[in-house]
Amino acid sequence: MTNKHFQGKYEVELKYRLHSKSTFLETLASMPHEVMLQDNTESDWYFDRPDKSLESENKSLCIRSMEPSGIKLWIVKGPEPDRCEATNITDASNAKSMLETMGFEVVLKAEKTRSIYFVGEFHITVDSLEGIGDFAEFAIMTNDESMLVEYQSQLEALAKQFGLTESALQTQSYKQMFAEKRLTL
Repeated sequence: MTNKHFQGKYEVELKYRLHSKSTFLETLASMPHEVMLQDNTESDWYFDRPDKSLESENKSLCIRSMEPSGIKLWIVKGPEPDRCEATNITDASNAKSMLETMGFEVVLKAEKTRSIYFVGEFHITVDSLEGIGDFAEFAIMTNDESMLVEYQSQLEALAKQFGLTESALQTQSYKQMFAEKRLTL
């Protein structure tokens, strides 16, 4: 198991709402896979400029801390839907402070429980978001833009092995789901 699963500037990702997390995990257990981590708590701090220009440009800037794994990431998504870059950092508190010093503001703090599995060249994350639900993301990162359509097709086929169909497909980001939930509280 290597970090090659998370290298590339493009990410093909399909996110499905799970009706039964336990059924999903039973299906996963029946196929060859590797476990990267299980039941980590991810804390995400999303930043934007005071004028919300990142959001208007369809970009997202996030500092993520994962426990107990100790992984800390700086993540930038957009402006294209498949554009995603992440890098490991050693000090999330310092990174957040640096962004605030540069005039960025925290626009959302979100938390989820995440497990990450590898099935062949793909990674599958199983996420639980309190008050929102359980989800499975099927994804691959790549630098080869010409492979995006082919990877999408392969990920759809993998999801079908879990009984997931287009009706369970989610197009909102977790950031959007958390923001929407916050607005309705």
